[in-house]
Amino acid sequence: MEYGLSIPPLVVVFQFNPLQLSRSRTQEFSMTASTQSWEDGYGLTLRDFHQGFNDLLKLRDAQYVTTHPESLGFEILLDATDKLNEGDRITEELGIAPQLATLELMAQPKKESIFGALVERLLPRRFSFTGTEKPPMILFVWGRKRVLPVNINSLTITETEFHTNLEPIRATVAVDLTVIEGPNPAHMYTKTRKELMSGLRLANLRATDVMDVVIPR
Repeated sequence: MEYGLSIPPLVVVFQFNPLQLSRSRTQEFSMTASTQSWEDGYGLTLRDFHQGFNDLLKLRDAQYVTTHPESLGFEILLDATDKLNEGDRITEELGIAPQLATLELMAQPKKESIFGALVERLLPRRFSFTGTEKPPMILFVWGRKRVLPVNINSLTITETEFHTNLEPIRATVAVDLTVIEGPNPAHMYTKTRKELMSGLRLANLRATDVMDVVIPR
């Protein structure tokens, strides 16, 4: 769903829960600039750099790390069968085209909104639906406990079945997102929950479990 006001409102509800949600985060580690020296024609590698530390906490502070934002990937299935069986007039005429259109508008610049521009003419000058060339800000809501602001990196729409008038009635949409991390309320809400979940994990640990981790047998 879009964060903020929009004409038309951009909200897509999953018709079916995705079968899976992939989440990934990458980190890149490197040496400090002062240690990236060349001796005898050979460069110091990160592995060589690690050999100079027997204190892991000092090593943690000495190396550079670049943490990239979390990426999300999943596939949406859209199917008009149920609505067609119910005799829904909009679905009979347009299939799942309205849902696909909403997804596509989530990845297009706000400045290109035709309806938004028409409505603006009726509103005070200080208010604008199309005042930015950027795409809309999207909130990805996965259940009640994960609400994340995201950028849409890609949408891959595959239409697989059609009406006689060639409107799609079945499609899959592969979605790739990047989480917008920072002090914004949505991300902080989800991050706080994640830390609480990690803390609750301790309630199920026994002393022997900790010993097995710290001192392997």
